[in-house]
Amino acid sequence: MHIRILLPVLFATALMACGTSDQPTEAPVDQVLTLTEVFETPVAYSVRHLDSLRLEEFLLAHGEFRKDSTAIRDFYARRHFQYAWFVNDTLSQAAAGFHNMVLSADTTYREVRFLRQRLQEILVANGSNGAAPFACDSCIERLELTLTGQFFRFADKRYSGLVGKELADLNWYIPRSKKNYGSLLDSLTAGSMDLSLIEPLHPQYARLKTELRKYRDLDTLPWPVIDIGKERKLEPKAKHPSIPLIRKRLVHLGDHNAPNDSSVMLSEVYDSTLVSAMQRFQERHGLHPDAVIGQGVLKQLNITPQQRLHTLLVNMERLRWVPEHNAPDLLLVNIPEFKLHVYEQGKEVMSMVVVVGSTATRTVIFSDSLSHIVFSPTWTVPASITRGEILPAMKKDPDYLRKKNMEIIGGSASNPVIRQKPGASNALGRVKFLFPNSYSIYFHDTPSKSFFARESRAFSHGCIRLSQPQELAEYLLRNDSTWTTDKIKKAMFGGKETFVRLKEKRPVTIGYFTAWVDAEGRLQFRDDIYGLDATLARELFLVEPALAS
Repeated sequence: MHIRILLPVLFATALMACGTSDQPTEAPVDQVLTLTEVFETPVAYSVRHLDSLRLEEFLLAHGEFRKDSTAIRDFYARRHFQYAWFVNDTLSQAAAGFHNMVLSADTTYREVRFLRQRLQEILVANGSNGAAPFACDSCIERLELTLTGQFFRFADKRYSGLVGKELADLNWYIPRSKKNYGSLLDSLTAGSMDLSLIEPLHPQYARLKTELRKYRDLDTLPWPVIDIGKERKLEPKAKHPSIPLIRKRLVHLGDHNAPNDSSVMLSEVYDSTLVSAMQRFQERHGLHPDAVIGQGVLKQLNITPQQRLHTLLVNMERLRWVPEHNAPDLLLVNIPEFKLHVYEQGKEVMSMVVVVGSTATRTVIFSDSLSHIVFSPTWTVPASITRGEILPAMKKDPDYLRKKNMEIIGGSASNPVIRQKPGASNALGRVKFLFPNSYSIYFHDTPSKSFFARESRAFSHGCIRLSQPQELAEYLLRNDSTWTTDKIKKAMFGGKETFVRLKEKRPVTIGYFTAWVDAEGRLQFRDDIYGLDATLARELFLVEPALAS
């Protein structure tokens, strides 16, 4: 079908697409045009050229493209203002390529659905009055510029992040990565589109995308709630009617190898093979791998595939924000995992469990550089803790400060500045690690070691408590011959505050990921302890999302 037959309706809908409505109507399925009906395969060159003044008038009139106006200007300047989407008066193959990109996008996301519908409004018949459009060069010009503007909007949403608001509004203070969409559009219009220029390249993105397909298959299966009745827990060798369903659930989730013997699948005995599978499941969900089926295990087993799908999509969105590759010598804390990972030349060389901020005093998501280690630190108590905890304790016990090895170093009687001296009871323990930032967040030791044994470890006032602080100090100072293990121990227990500047700063990222694939290829899930998944999901999806709670 020649494009001339369709142009009356294309231009009518192009005028609609230039509007600013955020609620496009859904096109009937039978009106969606196929690529073979709309596009021919001409050469990339176009005899049509754009007037730069007309470009400025268009950008001024269409505020929805203001964010990308510089990129749009640069794109047309590079091609000497030659049209990108038309060859003579026929839509080019580049338009077909763009259409394919949009049609293949995941419309679970609200913004992708919106942008896809915008393009459909340009390419779908909707009852035009049949006016002759070829006499209207301005209409062709408007369609040309609208397609360019929509391309930049679509590429930015799909590959750099679908949420439109500032990431700080989502409690994320790590700068968003930037990508060059002009390079992709150049290759697309030249007939050699290279998606590797634009596809999110962080390795976790591709891994989660693979898992996404698996969970979409799981979402087609029945997912009954598993209930163990009046039993508080099920231990290995127990017999219970729920065991067959638990075994089947673990088979679906990939933690249990499906046996060929149907009698084994139907057995109500908690056997050794199910024990191993349950331990794998517990490890993947941040639970102690003791093979005891209690309420924590049941909660995770009963999370539906649809809820997991939304969790995967939320974390894939976060991966659109981050750089394609981590810094090679990174210290990474994943808050929901309660864990610090230490990387050297891109390979993990150390990890340890940590305690993070409580829901009331959250640890901030940001990035910075670790520059100092402080042995035998003092602790200047934050004013909020002084008011909320120290002053009430002093009223109850006049000897409270002495017992806690604290002293008043300033302020007033009603608002004193209090410092805790170095020692065994110091809240920062024997060492702290500084990466100066406006959030007053740092790593430190702690005298409260019992919290590290818990599955959920959100108890601090915002700073990050380390389970192995001495090991981290030794690692960071390993190339400094003046700091031997013995000297580090003496400094930690010496009772005198000692500052050490690192010869090279180490990048630190404090992130928030509730789903990822680990080095062994296992899909990991963690609870959304700060409710940030739910907040982000409301920005992303068409309806109120189903999320694990």
